[in-house]
Amino acid sequence: MRSISLSVLAVAAMLATACASNPEPEPTPPPAQTTVVTPPPQPPVQPQQPPPVTGPLAGSKADFANKNTDRVYFGYDQYNLDATALRSLQGQVSWLKQYGGTKVQIEGNADERGTREYNIALGARRADSVASYLKSQGIDASRVTTVSFGKDRPIDPGHDDSAWNRNRNAYTNVVTEAVS
Repeated sequence: MRSISLSVLAVAAMLATACASNPEPEPTPPPAQTTVVTPPPQPPVQPQQPPPVTGPLAGSKADFANKNTDRVYFGYDQYNLDATALRSLQGQVSWLKQYGGTKVQIEGNADERGTREYNIALGARRADSVASYLKSQGIDASRVTTVSFGKDRPIDPGHDDSAWNRNRNAYTNVVTEAVS
């Protein structure tokens, strides 16, 4: 019996050591909380505004002056158009064709030398030569008028060759713009 007791004791000891070698199971951590992050609502997409207009409005008097030489100059006691004047007027023709609703007044001017009557007549011939050229290039005659100021509206108040050269001109004045 002793051997049975010893055997039972040995089996019990083995069981005890066998149980002791198995560590207790670790508790399972609670499942991680998953939170769904929703992005903040986006503001509605605004349509892009066109960029602000910089410079003069297309078809305006300022646009004409910005894109063209609005004056042509003449020699002493002359009203014929030279090559420089024709180049300037070609730019005016292109602009006037682009903006068909515009009307212009050609203002003829002279320097201070000569009588008032003579300079009014010379200014009229200068204005007429510019108007005739514009019309010959397809600008409708109803869009072009002329006036002569002679020596009454100098752009340079001086009394020398430089001032006189500047004052002998025909100025294309936009009187009706094509701005909507």
